[in-house]
Amino acid sequence: MRRLAVIATVAGAFSGLFGVGGGAVMVPLLVLWAHFGEREATGTSLAAMPLIASFGAIAQGLNGNVDVPKGLLIGIPAIGGVVVGAWLQQQLSPRWVSAVLALVLLISATVLIV
Repeated sequence: MRRLAVIATVAGAFSGLFGVGGGAVMVPLLVLWAHFGEREATGTSLAAMPLIASFGAIAQGLNGNVDVPKGLLIGIPAIGGVVVGAWLQQQLSPRWVSAVLALVLLISATVLIV
């Protein structure tokens, strides 16, 4: 239980700082530190994200950093993407999904550093 609280706190901090927390922070920590399976970690992270994202959006909004129309323009089509992604994850091996996530994180880190 304590590990989950630490993971949640770290994911929340990353969400507030960078706008990421689920796939980039919470899922790897749930897999590596809390010994969740990849699918369970992904589902658990997705279940936590609405609450985390809501508070993050409110905090950023209070600082004038939220463009609601653009947020909706991004968020509404993303609903279809998440449904397709969740279906696709069930079709692929967990090892393959983990490898793709690792590759995406590595590419993202490289682009952010350069």
